[in-house]
Amino acid sequence: MRHVRQPKATTMVGHDTKHLRSIGKAPFAAIDRNARIAVVHDWCPNFRGGEQVLARICRLFPRAEVFTLFDFLPKEVKDEHFPGVVFHVSAMNRLPLVKKYYRSLFFLCPFMIEQFDVTGYDAVISSSAAFSRGVLTRPDQPHLCYVHSPVRYAWDEQFSYLQQAHLGFGPKGLAFRYLLHRLRTWDTRTAHGPDLMLANSNYVRSRIERIYGRDARVVHPPVATGELKLVASKDDYYVTAAFHAPYKRTDLIIEAFSKTPSRRLIVVGDEVQSKHLRSLAGPNIIFTGYLPRHEYIEKIANARAMVFAGCEDFGIALAEAQACGTPLIAFGRGGARDIVRPLGESSHPTGVLFDRQSVDSIAEAIDLFEENAVSIAPHACRMNASRFSEERFDLAILDALGLAQSAQLARETGHREFFGTERREITGSLAEPALP
Repeated sequence: MRHVRQPKATTMVGHDTKHLRSIGKAPFAAIDRNARIAVVHDWCPNFRGGEQVLARICRLFPRAEVFTLFDFLPKEVKDEHFPGVVFHVSAMNRLPLVKKYYRSLFFLCPFMIEQFDVTGYDAVISSSAAFSRGVLTRPDQPHLCYVHSPVRYAWDEQFSYLQQAHLGFGPKGLAFRYLLHRLRTWDTRTAHGPDLMLANSNYVRSRIERIYGRDARVVHPPVATGELKLVASKDDYYVTAAFHAPYKRTDLIIEAFSKTPSRRLIVVGDEVQSKHLRSLAGPNIIFTGYLPRHEYIEKIANARAMVFAGCEDFGIALAEAQACGTPLIAFGRGGARDIVRPLGESSHPTGVLFDRQSVDSIAEAIDLFEENAVSIAPHACRMNASRFSEERFDLAILDALGLAQSAQLARETGHREFFGTERREITGSLAEPALP
């Protein structure tokens, strides 16, 4: 292999070519996990799916530092999931009572994300569902973007969000629509900043291609499968677990079970819609509210099946249920398509998918599950979940960051096959890294 001249800025590889392997004619960097990585995350209001991904990336790179617009994570969460990690926050984080209205400041977030100075780091990894991808980087600085979703409320879900917020075409509604228009302009302009985009599911990958015109590699979020125990003998109740926002459609699940009082349902979670949801529930439905992690896992592990009616970008809770050997009854759109091996389509099914978000479709899917429950084995669910392990996520992130670094080395050495018409082909060739 020809000698590779290092960029003037600090890189994540050594000066010896033994740290490089080749793809075609271009150098492919072996990543130093002790590199200084700036991990840019939209905001940290609480510890959910996006923050689980953030925590795993920080664990993968011990010298990583986090840049986020808002940080409301409790100290005990930081101590458990981000030990020793430095957090940098925006000036907006210091506003009085900002935790109550931070989402309404979305129109300032593109400007504020551009104020983070990450140019002194070896590489940048953005964890983005909205703004973090727009951070300003050096031309020779590798930038890997993990996309949880394109900005939902600025693109195809704009109308449902406006409807839920009761924003029509009055002065306030028009102002919000204009701000969302400006956000779409900024979002499109920054879409080609990262060297490589990762999507957390095939559903998000298709949205990235449609909205930004870019191809992306699918890297499913990490699921702590090693910490989740298989429970083969199930109880007789069903469970649903979600942040109680309207788009999760927990209301449909509750209505479906209210019509069949012989079936028990446990509803885990306690958020904005809870009062309304309780008003829909029959006596066969129990609300637990928020549960500590170990109690939550116990509930989903012992359930006959988990029912989910929302359209998730991926759905870590669904994959966790599978890791516990719990079948899924889920809406067949979004990340559930990646997670569930559907009855009738797989020789080792792990659940049932339904086509429409309606009470009748959910009831029919539950009936179908009960008629074929013997065909959906807990051990098959557990084996299915191994595809989403933390170890596979680590390898995929290292592989993708190596490709982003290689793009920078290719610029230095004149290798152009990483760019132009051949970029998609090389990206596609690495879509499934060699894993054990």
